[in-house]
Amino acid sequence: MKYTEEHEWLRVDGDLIVVGITEYAAKQLGDVVFVELPEIESQVAKGDEVCVIESVKAASDILAPLEGEIVEVNEALVDNPALVNEDPTGEAWFFKLKIDDLSVLDTLMDEDEYADFIA
Repeated sequence: MKYTEEHEWLRVDGDLIVVGITEYAAKQLGDVVFVELPEIESQVAKGDEVCVIESVKAASDILAPLEGEIVEVNEALVDNPALVNEDPTGEAWFFKLKIDDLSVLDTLMDEDEYADFIA
């Protein structure tokens, strides 16, 4: 897995990138009560706001970690936003992104670098 400074994780799944938020981010948010997902087939640039998460503490945006096309979203989060707190790095992924060049993942933090970042 790779990580961003915005506390997102990325995992390669075939030719797609699965994107979610880290356990650290989920704990900072508190109990998640609402998730707004992006539109499938939307083109996003790195840094674009693509999702909204509302918790009992605050509302936060999920930013596109890379440029690409949203090809799938996790509808389970709409019905059960608490999944973000229960399994942030597993079942609570937000969207899948199709990108042109997987080598851009090399610019992101690995697990050890992310652990140092949040320490």
